[in-house]
Amino acid sequence: MLSVEALDLHYGAAQALRGVSVTAKAGAVTCVLGRNGVGKTSLLRAICGQHRSSKGRIVWNGEDISALPPHERARRGIAFVPQGREIFPLLTVRENIETGFAPLRRADRTIPEYVFELFPVLKSMLHRRGGDLSGGQQQQLAIARALTMRPKLIVLDEPTEGIQPSIIKDIGRAIDTLRQRGDMAILLVEQYFEFARDLADTYAVMDRGQVVLAGTRAEMVESDVRRRLSV
Repeated sequence: MLSVEALDLHYGAAQALRGVSVTAKAGAVTCVLGRNGVGKTSLLRAICGQHRSSKGRIVWNGEDISALPPHERARRGIAFVPQGREIFPLLTVRENIETGFAPLRRADRTIPEYVFELFPVLKSMLHRRGGDLSGGQQQQLAIARALTMRPKLIVLDEPTEGIQPSIIKDIGRAIDTLRQRGDMAILLVEQYFEFARDLADTYAVMDRGQVVLAGTRAEMVESDVRRRLSV
């Protein structure tokens, strides 16, 4: 469904991505791994339209979307869960989730019930302000907001960062459930190796703006991947 083809990206004179190619398919999790500063978030920003690539193509369901603005990509079913969550602290949990209505037709502007099946704690907190939630609950809220968009591709940038272990397990179970639905492609950027390894159908390891290792989970040589993640 998603094909990133030989992508370059620059911030002024600095090159952040060099010929990066990644794919993501419905019913599967693609994990992008790497140390800080190797270009993982830049790749996701390019896919979601937050920063224009300087070379290469981003193809979604057969359409080259490289030049489309973020809101047009959202309307095509691409949802982004950013690093740091970026929820609205003064809005209620319900209001935060409902910001995911923006790309939807008016008739579709309801919160899917499966969102609360994945994250039942949110249903009991609908009237609390987003800023009053713990970090882990805010991460669940950010994912719920993205799922309310009815995405066909969900892009998650380090969803385990700063999260307590119990909620990391909840998020892992939620991602696995979304995979099993079979109608959504999942692209996950992660530094926590065990979390990524257990979820990945395919993986790509980045270093200095390039993909240096890639393959299926069955092909993964754990020692090689860990070596690329060590400082």
